[in-house]
Amino acid sequence: MSDRLFIFDTTLRDGEQVPGCQLNTVEKIQVAKALETLGVDVIEAGFPISSPGDFKSVEEISKAVTWPTICALTRAVEKDIDVAAEALRYAKRGRIHTGIGTSDPHIRYKFNSTREEIIERAIAATRYAKKHVEDVEFYCEDAGRTENEYLARVVEAVIKAGATVVNIPDTTGYCLPDEYGAKIKYLMEHVDGLNGKAILSTHCHNDLGMATANTTQGVLNGARQVEVTINGIGERAGNTSLEEIAMIFKSHKECNIVTNINTTKIYGISRMVSSLMNMPVQPNKAIVGRNAFAHSSGIHQDGVLKNVQTYEIIDPKEVGIDDNAIVLTARSGRAALKHRLHVLGIEMEQDKLDKVYEDFLKLADKKKEITDDDVMVLAGADRSQNHHIKLEYLQVTSGVGVRSVASVGLNIAGERFEAAATGNGPVDAAIKALKNIIRRQMVLKEFTIQAISKGSDDVGKVHMQVEYDGHLYYGFGANTDIIAASVEAYIDAINKFVK
Repeated sequence: MSDRLFIFDTTLRDGEQVPGCQLNTVEKIQVAKALETLGVDVIEAGFPISSPGDFKSVEEISKAVTWPTICALTRAVEKDIDVAAEALRYAKRGRIHTGIGTSDPHIRYKFNSTREEIIERAIAATRYAKKHVEDVEFYCEDAGRTENEYLARVVEAVIKAGATVVNIPDTTGYCLPDEYGAKIKYLMEHVDGLNGKAILSTHCHNDLGMATANTTQGVLNGARQVEVTINGIGERAGNTSLEEIAMIFKSHKECNIVTNINTTKIYGISRMVSSLMNMPVQPNKAIVGRNAFAHSSGIHQDGVLKNVQTYEIIDPKEVGIDDNAIVLTARSGRAALKHRLHVLGIEMEQDKLDKVYEDFLKLADKKKEITDDDVMVLAGADRSQNHHIKLEYLQVTSGVGVRSVASVGLNIAGERFEAAATGNGPVDAAIKALKNIIRRQMVLKEFTIQAISKGSDDVGKVHMQVEYDGHLYYGFGANTDIIAASVEAYIDAINKFVK
């Protein structure tokens, strides 16, 4: 008989804590609906007390999503719990995820407290959360560095106080797989209540590259919930990848672990999250990287041509990758574009599809072949239609031994503005021209050009970080012209603070 493993997705909470990856509420709802289609059991939608935006996102996702449990994070503080409960009031199934640090460094330096006081606070927070919702999860922050005997006392105490799930995070990504697995096993053997009243959850970070291995060992030793993110995104080096855990247990049937994940949806949501969060997937990323099912070695190619099982342990179609993909060119019609969007997990109304198709044809005229990344950029480009400030035209003159000159035309709330400037290079000139129109004290803190993957006609992707009034704002631009992409990224950032 197989054991059911519950998938707790924290892409919209832990994953979104990556600098530059913030989503607005509409985008979060889009991801949440995709996660529902994927089959995740729990969606951690945010940390409601942290900001009005997070509160609204939890509230709106609770309305938009039907069957997954919607979870809200809190500290072991009554006000946090009250706010989380309010944000969850529309959820069909709501969960409050509260907790506190349990390792000696956390107890001593973070809380200036004692072990006994921490247990008392843990019990109080669990009981208080239980007054608001039936489903309460408690996290023992830095459990990876918490002494096992004390950790068992905390776990048992919060289960008696009403916790239905207890999260055992390797918060710093420090544990070795055998060590983490042994920790879960110790708790399974020494905590009263783990055989019916509550389950253990894993939450592993990838600081030493062991998040997936640690999570797997946690499951094999008794944990029955895993906390994961799409593409393994998350703070610092990231979290355990949902797609890796789902495919590990689907491939290793001898483990008798099953999930509710519809794995054919994995590739599409991976690309969606990558595009919305402006965070590229590394080419050699397991399961969803563009090289995951590519074979360049002659020996490998020969083997795969004879029988794919020689070098492929997963059929690409199992994760939603069509190995007979339709190639998109300037001669492709709307049906081909619509099919590729569907494969990538994006459904569009006809009028929106027509607009994207127009942009697709313009790009296809410049390129020999349109990649999935290009399609995702095109599909996301309509987000700029709601911008207060829009780029109408850009003209740049530059060369060796001459100073670059840029002319820029902007549409600001329906009114047209123009300016020109010189600069140390075309991008500098264009940004100075922009500043001549948008007269704010802005400082460009970071400017990153994403590697162009195939050739000189590919779409260049630019990320910018702009400081204004003591706050950082992130912008993203994509264009076959890297100067235009840079200007689009700067305008994207400005639109986030100029209303």
